[in-house]
Amino acid sequence: MQPEDSAPSTAELLSRLLDTVDETASLAGPPDVAESSHHVPSALSYFSALVGRLNPILHVLLQQPSELADAPTATIKRSAVESLDSELRRSRCLAERSTGYPSALASRLLDGAARNLARGVRVLAGAWADAPANIRSEMEALQMELMEARFQGPASDKGGGTYVDTEDLVVRIKNGEEDELWVVISEIEVLLGDGLVWEEGGRLISALLNRLASAKSANRLKMIPVLRSLASYSTENKERMAGIEALSTIVRSLSRYVEESREAVGLLLDLSVAPKIRQRIGRIQGCMVMLVTLQNGDDPIASQDSGKLLRVLSGNAHNVLLMAEAGYFVPLVHYLKEGSEMNKILMANAISRMKLTDQMKSTLGEEGSIEPLVKMFTMGKLESKLSALGALRNLSGLKENIHRLIKSRAVEPLLQLLFSVTSVLVTLREPASAILARIAQSDLILIKKGVAPQILSLLNHSSPAIQIHLLQALNSIASHPNAKRIRTKMKENGAMQLLLPFLTEDNPEIRIAALNLLFHISKDFDPAIECFEQLGEAHLNILVNIVSTSISESEKSAAVGILSNLPVNEKRVTEILARENLLPVLISLLGETIVGSLGTTKMLLLESIAGVMIRFTVPWDKKMQRISASHGIISCLLKLLSCGSAVAKFKAAISLGQLSQNTIALSKVKSTRWLCVPPSSETFCEVHKGTCIVKSTFCLVKSGAIPPLVQVLEGKEREADEAVLDALATLLHDETWESGSNAIEKVSGVQALVRVLEVGNLKAQEKAIWMLERIFRLEAHTEQHGEAAQVVLIDLAQKGSPTLKPKIAKILAHLQLLQTQSSYF
Repeated sequence: MQPEDSAPSTAELLSRLLDTVDETASLAGPPDVAESSHHVPSALSYFSALVGRLNPILHVLLQQPSELADAPTATIKRSAVESLDSELRRSRCLAERSTGYPSALASRLLDGAARNLARGVRVLAGAWADAPANIRSEMEALQMELMEARFQGPASDKGGGTYVDTEDLVVRIKNGEEDELWVVISEIEVLLGDGLVWEEGGRLISALLNRLASAKSANRLKMIPVLRSLASYSTENKERMAGIEALSTIVRSLSRYVEESREAVGLLLDLSVAPKIRQRIGRIQGCMVMLVTLQNGDDPIASQDSGKLLRVLSGNAHNVLLMAEAGYFVPLVHYLKEGSEMNKILMANAISRMKLTDQMKSTLGEEGSIEPLVKMFTMGKLESKLSALGALRNLSGLKENIHRLIKSRAVEPLLQLLFSVTSVLVTLREPASAILARIAQSDLILIKKGVAPQILSLLNHSSPAIQIHLLQALNSIASHPNAKRIRTKMKENGAMQLLLPFLTEDNPEIRIAALNLLFHISKDFDPAIECFEQLGEAHLNILVNIVSTSISESEKSAAVGILSNLPVNEKRVTEILARENLLPVLISLLGETIVGSLGTTKMLLLESIAGVMIRFTVPWDKKMQRISASHGIISCLLKLLSCGSAVAKFKAAISLGQLSQNTIALSKVKSTRWLCVPPSSETFCEVHKGTCIVKSTFCLVKSGAIPPLVQVLEGKEREADEAVLDALATLLHDETWESGSNAIEKVSGVQALVRVLEVGNLKAQEKAIWMLERIFRLEAHTEQHGEAAQVVLIDLAQKGSPTLKPKIAKILAHLQLLQTQSSYF
């Protein structure tokens, strides 16, 4: 590669350009621009004179310190000089060639040479913005004159009788350098304009197509319109361009610059009028992709012509499939709606096999593919049904298409297909169940009565592959927020008894799906009905075993979720779970789960663990509370307050509150003979005024639970507010309200309670007001926090629920802003 510093400078390029100008200007000898230009020598003289006017301009530019300019400007100037030099060389060649033609043809060649030269001068003027004003004016004037110059020959001279040396043109096309190629194409353009090479077009077509593959961009852009002109002359010329190699060369131009791709698609459109060529165009690799790209592009002409060509080519089913693979589905959907049975099957099979992006699925849905596919599987023969189901299965991966399926009334025929016992339809049941599973993801399925019970009744009569889809469908239905009525109906229809045998299913996918469904159904257990009879000890043991031994996070999550849904007042369930050592397993599992990033499955697992822990901390079973505390349940609950979801925090706060309810009774100092020995500072609790040990009295103060509880109130999520307030309120009972108030205030609890008044729900506000009334009985807290709290309290009294007013009045009385029995409240 040539070193950069060895490249010619701008001054050197200008000097070379001056030499070329002098050579071109001397083509016709001393010019006489005043002479009539009805003959070639006079026209050539005029052209030479125009070129000669570049000489003084270039001499002045040569004196300009162009190399001292900044790098970008210097590059632009060099490029402009090189561009003008290229245009000048081509123009000189055209001018030289013009001498071999009659004056009319020669004039047109000179016209073209002048316009090309004008473009070069325009680029030069743009690059030399710092040139003297008179030179810039001269460049602009010369450019204008070159553009407007017309070297008109005699009106009677139209080129008739002119001999065209086609062999010479062909040889120059094949062997000429790029500049020479540009010249010969320009000659052909002029000759075509006078109709002088039509008969010899065949030889030119072959040469042009062969050269098109290797020519540079500027020449390709000139060659394609020439080929279009030749193609327009006759069907024979079109067929000469119909070879696979020739068409491949033209198709390659579709992917190039805008102007070239525009001309190339126009040429293909011209050729497509011949049926044989139309078939071949579709076989060219990459053709459909490029046509679809151009149709979606910004160039209006290329887009319009591409659309026309695609419509022409869509008469062939194979082409339609190629268009679909490129993302253009209009013809495919047309075939689905109005094509023959065979073509409909062909299109449906194509959709089922394609790797569709969400955008492609959306486009197919918007174009109207769903309805004809539903019609195919409901009314068509076996092959139509199978192909349509495959296509719908692929399309149903998009939410919008699921809605379209439901609106097309696909649910009922899908269920009918699943209930069918006809042997020929058995192969259709698996794709039908897969589509039904997708449809069930939409809450619109809830408006279809009886779907869930029907699916449930199919479970024990289906193959494993179908069972998986049916369970997925039932899971989606049961998990919808508004599906409580359906879940209840499923339980009434014996869903629990039907699903429990799946707990020992060998297929893990089926087992986990069944567990998840049991989890959703068990959300609505009626506490008044003993669930023990529904589950039984054996199945409880199986669930515990799954939690202990499964290596699947989702399986553990579902199993723990079922256990967390069981009513806590079922003592026999608690006894069995305790006997099976579930709590230590859960504590260990929580420690493993809470490490690292928490995905959706882990978060659900933590929520379920927190739910089961409520059972092991119920306030009426102090023995179970002690066992739970000895296993370290309190530290786990604190971790959940810090790392869990809002639901996990809510459940953890419930457990802490349940434990704290018994702290006062457990911490009372018993009379002993050692009363003269003061209690240890490590165990004495300032709030409960007794000995508090976390594992035996469950004290919120000694366990360090108050700060994380207050932090929950300070957070953005509100789901846990009520449970947290209940837990903190255990510190404000009559025996401990004063010391409890101090403990809460010490960790910014008062500010957190005031914030609940601003952002919490009504129940949370009621609890916070109850607590603040007790805290503000103490003058120290009134003085420190009263002013900030009164603004919120007054606003809440005026705008909040009327039920809050009497309670707020008590607080304002403590703040000495209102009489305790104010008539306003």
